[in-house]
Amino acid sequence: MDIKKRQPLGVELVKRGIVTQQDIEDAIQYQSNHRNKKIGEILYILNVCDPYTLIEAIGDILGFKGIFLDYNTIKINLTDYISLDIAKKHKAIPFEVNNGKIKVCFANTNNKNSMDTIRLLLLNKGLVMESYITFESDIDRILKSLEGTATNKLEETGVNNTITGLVDSIIKTGIDRRASDIHIEPMQNEVRIRYRIDGELFTAANIEKEKQSQIIGRLKAISNMHQEKQESQDGRILLYDNYNIRVSSQPNVYGEKFVLRLLKKDSNIRNIFELGFPGTEEELKRSINKKNSITILAAPTGEGKTTSLYSIIDYLNRPEINITTIEDPVEIRIKGLNQIEIDNRSSFSGSLRTVLRQDPDIILVGEIRDKETGEIAIQAGQTGHYVLSTIHTIDSIEVITRLRKLGLSDYDIASTLATVISERLVRRICPECKREREFNEEEKKIIENIGKKYNQKFDLSGKTYDAVGCKHCNNTGYYERIGIFEILNVTDEIKTQIMNGLSSIEIRNEALKQNYKPLVVDGIRKVIQGHTTLEELNKKLLIY
Repeated sequence: MDIKKRQPLGVELVKRGIVTQQDIEDAIQYQSNHRNKKIGEILYILNVCDPYTLIEAIGDILGFKGIFLDYNTIKINLTDYISLDIAKKHKAIPFEVNNGKIKVCFANTNNKNSMDTIRLLLLNKGLVMESYITFESDIDRILKSLEGTATNKLEETGVNNTITGLVDSIIKTGIDRRASDIHIEPMQNEVRIRYRIDGELFTAANIEKEKQSQIIGRLKAISNMHQEKQESQDGRILLYDNYNIRVSSQPNVYGEKFVLRLLKKDSNIRNIFELGFPGTEEELKRSINKKNSITILAAPTGEGKTTSLYSIIDYLNRPEINITTIEDPVEIRIKGLNQIEIDNRSSFSGSLRTVLRQDPDIILVGEIRDKETGEIAIQAGQTGHYVLSTIHTIDSIEVITRLRKLGLSDYDIASTLATVISERLVRRICPECKREREFNEEEKKIIENIGKKYNQKFDLSGKTYDAVGCKHCNNTGYYERIGIFEILNVTDEIKTQIMNGLSSIEIRNEALKQNYKPLVVDGIRKVIQGHTTLEELNKKLLIY
């Protein structure tokens, strides 16, 4: 329940004889210890008057129809119209449909963005929304019970409703829903199941706490972990055709949490341009087809570095070239490559030393994690090899700072580093339900300011799109992801700055003079091209 101004509502309710002045004072006192609660919601919690009368009066004051929500009020199946995750995010419950109109109650009628999102989603289904207001605690209670229903459906798909069947159902559902990760999380009173789909986490179900130890036991059994150990472990599940599932366990205060990374064994390598790489093929060749140098892909965890690295290697792969990779683990097997997997008995640096004696032309090092690996990679680049690797930084320029912090000399960095590619993944707008419109004035102002900052001209005469939501995209408005990139070609001028120990700020200023375009520039272009939305880009880069 959201009230714009607490006191006027209280005064109005007192004037109407719904509550007393003492009730309002008690509510304000309660609010001092529950600051996230609104006055109307508190009056309901304190049970100071008839809830039906209270919500109708609040609705009248705020200009909405107030309705007391219970199970008898809901005459439809909520998930037939919006997903449970959307309902939880926007605190909204559709409860009745008649003659092309759908009634939806909200806890927060002051949040116009949430209401517009639900309105567009339902309009896409051919339904006109009628807005109601109700108590937030009732919405939370009903959505909680619906999670239980989702749990039951998940359990019913199991083999004879056994723990084996339940765990199998959790994994198969994740595969069917295109999840990259499955989170199985012990909570205080339940076990929460969440799927990461297109970079976003969605709650799928909550399972009874009593089944926790059996679920954990089954996961450990099929991932070849020690049953008796109550400590962090890594394992692998190989029971599912075409999937190599990496498993990680980590104890928390309520038990052992498991994260399952779903990796396709024989995934097709996507073309680097399909991933969203900007520029032409000639520009790509200038950036990556080099000798005596290193190319580094930079991004935070989970932002597509490995996928892009595989695409580049696949692009460079030819029978006359000896390519060797050192990975932890080998996620995709590529024909024609010599792929080495790091295990407990090996390391990147040790394997790299051996690889240098195997006459390689191109070496892929999964990640530069320490000074030793960095130094050997630099030496490989200085002795005629082309080295590709990744590193965790926020952008291309900060790779130089990161290499310095690992202990590599300015001379080694300047003499060998040729190209840095930084990226982020943003969700693609769903092609089935996207709604075309013109850029509004606020969006134009944001984009024009970015253009001025980086001396870029953006054409805003075309259309943009709203993410609506449909069955194809699980009512999220987005389907799959696309990369946004920035490319730093280390020119002679930048090499000189690195050699002279200049800061990343000074190097950035020089790079901007030499056609370096930060991530946000490619991101804005992807918005204008209709691949994603400004809202989605802002979630990644905080541009407004």
